[in-house]
This record gives sequence, structure tokens and C-alpha cells, in this order.
Amino acid sequence: MRKVAFYTLGCKLNYSETSTISRQFEQKGYQKVEFSEQPDIFIINTCSVTENADKKCRKIVREAKAISPKSYVAIIGCYAQLKPREISEIAGVDAVLGAAEKFRLLDLLDGFVPADKPVVLASPIERASTFTTSYSLHDRTRTFLKVQDGCDYSCTFCTIPLARGSSRSDSLANIVANARAIAQTEVKEIVLTGVNTGDFGLQQGVRKERFIELIQALDKVEGIERFRISSIEPNLLTNEIIDFVSESQRFVPHFHVPLQSGSDKILKLMRRRYLRQLYADRVHSIREQMPHACIGVDVIVGFPGETNEDFLETYEFLNGLDISYLHVFTYSERANTAAAHLPGAVAMKARHERSAMLHSLSDKKRRAFYERHLGSVRTVLFENDVDNGWMHGFTENYIRVCAKYDPVLINETKKVELADITASGTVAVREVTEVLTH
Repeated sequence: MRKVAFYTLGCKLNYSETSTISRQFEQKGYQKVEFSEQPDIFIINTCSVTENADKKCRKIVREAKAISPKSYVAIIGCYAQLKPREISEIAGVDAVLGAAEKFRLLDLLDGFVPADKPVVLASPIERASTFTTSYSLHDRTRTFLKVQDGCDYSCTFCTIPLARGSSRSDSLANIVANARAIAQTEVKEIVLTGVNTGDFGLQQGVRKERFIELIQALDKVEGIERFRISSIEPNLLTNEIIDFVSESQRFVPHFHVPLQSGSDKILKLMRRRYLRQLYADRVHSIREQMPHACIGVDVIVGFPGETNEDFLETYEFLNGLDISYLHVFTYSERANTAAAHLPGAVAMKARHERSAMLHSLSDKKRRAFYERHLGSVRTVLFENDVDNGWMHGFTENYIRVCAKYDPVLINETKKVELADITASGTVAVREVTEVLTH
């Protein structure tokens, strides 16, 4: 029995796909092992979002060869689609597969026997036109369920359409069937993932279903306690969706809504499909319906043409919004994107200074959000995450909590009182005895 190990860089979507590919290997008789267990084959799923994609890929390949010198190394994922020839020149790489090929690597690589030269199988991205069902099962607490792939938006900073192709979706019926199958496992929470999740419904270029119809159908699936929407564009987050989540017993009050900039000038340069007032309206709608909801924000600093005044406009906009945390990205030039050719490049020092300011703002926002809920009773799903006698979990509105380790609590949903914020930034809980799952 040949041993195979997997390593995933990047987003939840990548994790769902790696998990699906690993199950394909196991069904063919391969033994899935940890990275350090001298596998015969390494499958490395890459990301293209970070400017350090090349550096990370090289480092992981070096580690793989140090662990198992005679191993076969295959690279898949977004970076593999964007720069297959470049990756094939990394010492130790045996194969590179693009977006249209990665789910067929068991058939395409013919027994994983090293050749004289690395095998490069990366078709033009237009051939990545089918949807492959994917979901993770490596964590018994939650799973990432892919409902959509690709993107038809043309944001000037983004390589994802080049790496994943056009927007396409699974069918509502198939997603519900997968959710029911997942419900037969120990999983208690499903996170809906995609490149542009709210654009769900496109099949062969035709919109056949809507995201609101999907979440309405999933809300009726028995056996799953929580559904969480991983991310949704503000122009696709309708009041209908907000209203539904506010009344749902299964969809949790947690929204991650990309903003990218609080300056209308920069939003236009980015070719985003909204301006800041629409974003403010969405936050207001969520808060009106769900005062306790967690609202996360993606923001990019240092985009070409962003002056100090533009950045301060973003800072003040975010400071005035009733949001819960930020994911801050420092802009990096990406080949084959429109933004790479825009004038007004921002000095790296300024980019890092702006990033630091927004990270500090995020810490302030998160702490204020946590403090607002101290003394309240919330529902926590405890994870198998133990550190120095403490275990962790998340409330339905995404507050990370800690409690003294108790093996009985793992993968249980329990009502707790939020007591105080610890030095590590989590919230210590005071237990309320009712256990909600059995």
C-alpha cells in the first residue's frame, strides 16, 4: 500500500478540494498519512493570493524531499494554473496540474513514477468549465462544503478568474444531498464555501437557482446544527438573505463581507461592484436585524493610486462602522492583472504602515465586540483543540472561547455564559449546565 500525504495552502475552498482528492486516493487503495511520515507521494495544493506563493511552494517541496528523498511530488491549485512552467523548474517537482486536471491526477499521472522531466498538465483556464463537488471531512466538528467555483467579476487586483475560471455552481439538489450525507457523520457545522459564494446558481452560463433558495433548502436539513456562510460580496448580500438568517435556527449570525476599500475612488479603480454607501447600508441592515451578529471585513491597503488621504478615508469609514474584525491584505503586484499597470504605486513602507494601523483597528474592534457580549449566554461548539489544559470553541456569532479541558465537551454544543477576556484574547466561559447535543 503506497502512502500519500497532502499539504494545503490558502482558503477554505482549497481545503475542501484537498479533502476530496485525498478520498479519491483512499478509494483507490492508497494510505493517507501525515506529511512527516515518509510518504511515497506528496500532493501540494497551492494558493495564488499571497505574493509569497513561490517561496512557500519551494519551501514545502524542499521539506518533502528532505523527509522522503525518493518521493513523487505533484503540485496542484491556483498557483499551479497560473505559473505551471515556473513551478516545474523547482527542484524535486515531478508534476504540475492545472485547474482542469487536478481532480483527474490519479488517471493522468500513471502510477506516480518519476520521469526524466516534470510532467506539466495545465490547460487554458477556459477548459475549467465543469463543477466538481468537494467537501472536507478531516475535522469532525465542521466541514467546508463547496457550493460555487470561479468568478465572473473583473476586479483589477485579482488573479482568481485566471486561476479558477468562470463562475459555476453545483446544483441545489446535489448540495442538499451532500449536506444530508455529512449529517450522518459526527460533523455539527457546515461552512458554505466558494470563490464568489453569493453568485451561486450559474450552470453552463445560465442562472438556474439563487443563493437564497439554497440556504432556504439547507435550513431544512436535519442533523446539522449550524450552517455558516464563509464570505459573500456586499452587492450579493440582499436584505432577503439577511432577513432569512435573522430568523433561521441553523444559519448562524456571522457575515464575512469583503469591502477592500472605504474610498469610492479606490473602489472604482478596483472595479468593485458597489460603493461605500451600499456597504454601510448592508452593515446597518445586519445590525438592525441581528445586533449580536459578527461582521468580518476584508480590506486591501496600498492599492495603486491610494493616497494617504484615501487611506485615512478608509480608516475613518471602518472606524465608524459597527463591525467585529478585519482581514487586512497588503496589496502586491500580480502578473496579468489590470492593477499592475495602474499609475501611483504606493511605497512598500507606506503599505506596511497602513497595514499595521488597520491591524490595530481590527484588534480594537474585536475586543469591543467581545466586551459587548460579556455576561451574555451564548451557544458554543467545542472543538478538539486543547492547549495546556484548555479547550476552545466558537459561539454561533464567532466569539472564540476557552474552557478547562473536558473530553466530554469535545464536539458538543453547550450553552455558556461569557465571563471575561483572557490575556490571549479569547473569552473565558462560565458554564451553564444544559448540553444541547447528545
